[in-house]
Amino acid sequence: RSGKRVVSMAEFEKAKDKIIMGTERKTMVMSEKEKRNTAYHEAGHAIVGRIVPEHHPVYKVSVIPRGRALGVTMFLPEADMHSHSKLFLESSICSLFGGRIAEEMTLGKDGVTTGASNDILRATEIARNMVTKWGLSEKLGPLSYEEDEGEVFLGRQYNQRRNVSGQTAKEIDAEVRLIIDRCYSRAEQILKDNLDKLHLMADALMTYETIDAEQIDDIMCGRKVRQPKGWNDDGT
Repeated sequence: RSGKRVVSMAEFEKAKDKIIMGTERKTMVMSEKEKRNTAYHEAGHAIVGRIVPEHHPVYKVSVIPRGRALGVTMFLPEADMHSHSKLFLESSICSLFGGRIAEEMTLGKDGVTTGASNDILRATEIARNMVTKWGLSEKLGPLSYEEDEGEVFLGRQYNQRRNVSGQTAKEIDAEVRLIIDRCYSRAEQILKDNLDKLHLMADALMTYETIDAEQIDDIMCGRKVRQPKGWNDDGT
């Protein structure tokens, strides 16, 4: 009566997704093959993130292109976090590799795409920081080995190390590789053990394009996937 328009919950949810995940690229059209590969990639992130301990809960998974990403898997913390445990960091690395591993499991080693490039960069950065900044390597101990300010390019990081011998530099690289290999193997085993759920989630994403915690709960519990709220049979 006042003339003010009431915002529906569906509109509110879309606005929230836009802020958290980015603006939809509605003009971008993916082929069926690329869309399905994206569905498996994002499902890999979500399933590994759902299973590893101390990981943020999965908020939403989407194969709608946003920004430069073909798909998005969003994890949201249940509370503010001001520090992170070693277990949380390794779980984060595991989930970052979930997308690439899912591609390899469904497309084969020669079919893996460049879609995981940012995931690999972020995982490597976390592992290197664990070793060189946060004192989380048992072998190298609680010492700081670098003084860079957020630089993530490994070649330049190497040159920025202070008072580090060639042998120590090799030990740092070996420790980073050990963390990455351990997390990669763990994520791979999780997806092998949950291959049926990987297929179910990819199918759900192909049908609905975006799923949230309710659909993810259905998939992880082996139930029939319910329709997302606001979903119409015409796909809108």
